[in-house]
Amino acid sequence: MYPNRKTSVTTAALLTTAATLVYGCDSSPSTGSGPSKAGCPAALAKAKAAVQRAENTDASWNGPISGPAAVPDKAIVYVAQTMTNPGVAGVAKGVEEAAKTIGWKVRVIDGEGTPAGIQAALSQAITLKPSGVVIGGFDPRLTSQQVARAQAADIPVIGWHAVDSPGPSENAGLYTNVTTNVEDVAKISADWIIARSNGNAGVVVFTDDSIPFAKNKSELIKRELAACSDVRLLTSVNIPIPDASSRTPQAVSSLLSRFQNSWTYSVAINDLYFADAAPAFRAAGKPGSGPPFNIGAGDGDPSAFQRINSEQFQAATVPEPLSQQGWQIIDEFNRAFADRPASGYVAPVHIATADNSSGATSWDPSGYREAYEKIWRK
Repeated sequence: MYPNRKTSVTTAALLTTAATLVYGCDSSPSTGSGPSKAGCPAALAKAKAAVQRAENTDASWNGPISGPAAVPDKAIVYVAQTMTNPGVAGVAKGVEEAAKTIGWKVRVIDGEGTPAGIQAALSQAITLKPSGVVIGGFDPRLTSQQVARAQAADIPVIGWHAVDSPGPSENAGLYTNVTTNVEDVAKISADWIIARSNGNAGVVVFTDDSIPFAKNKSELIKRELAACSDVRLLTSVNIPIPDASSRTPQAVSSLLSRFQNSWTYSVAINDLYFADAAPAFRAAGKPGSGPPFNIGAGDGDPSAFQRINSEQFQAATVPEPLSQQGWQIIDEFNRAFADRPASGYVAPVHIATADNSSGATSWDPSGYREAYEKIWRK
């Protein structure tokens, strides 16, 4: 989801508010294998129940089953924040697959992760006079002039992870925004740590404060972690996603030296941090199966599943159903072209682990392709 390889990394100092999370915790936080010493029995019970529901893989399709038939002969331009972001690329693939099914054309333009590149890509997209434009993983406020041009030309704009909330956004100029609920993703990520650690953990949060969506997600994660008094926020680390590959290894090495065995869990606003952290964990002699036990609060790309299934420095992810969301974007455009309201569908959160992924490399809920094909009369 997120920009900008030009921004410098700041490894945040131990947050002053984090001190309020420490209430005489055990100096050796639980890894989940022993009896709970948590001082938050109610929060722990709620977290375990929520995690059990989110790990279910048998849920049937709960999205739209009715809507307008396919409007013919449309062309969509997908403007990507950066195609190096696996979430952005995964949704683009889903858009292309769905467009082929409905009978439309799609072009992908890569913004390459910089404000100037994204603005140029969206300008190019509008110049092409497409039927619709996708804002793939960047804040529309970066491109307000270009979005205004699209509105003036009656080109509907649909976002993916463009603003904080799913659904229509008049302020951002979006017919609708396709995303899971950030509050739900943040909460279940924190709940997984609370549940797996039996309410006793030392946690590092990885985020990208340059993106409002990501910053908000990390703040929500920290708020939910604070529900359990024996879960300690060790620090929050701000590394822009485009800089993650070059800067995360050094940051992780520093954190390991600083916190040593007190660091038992990590949560990141995007899985890719753990790909970049792996060399530093490995060099420090940390086992791939943890601790630290690492969960990504998005996006659930194939490399994240591979790390999880092979126990290589990631234990879980809260994946976006990237392909399904690509199909949803095409369906939302079809509703716009038919002068119908957006569907309002929001995918429920899911937690993927080695135990429930069955070796899969993505979270792809069942039933959506058949549902959309039936709606489109295809």
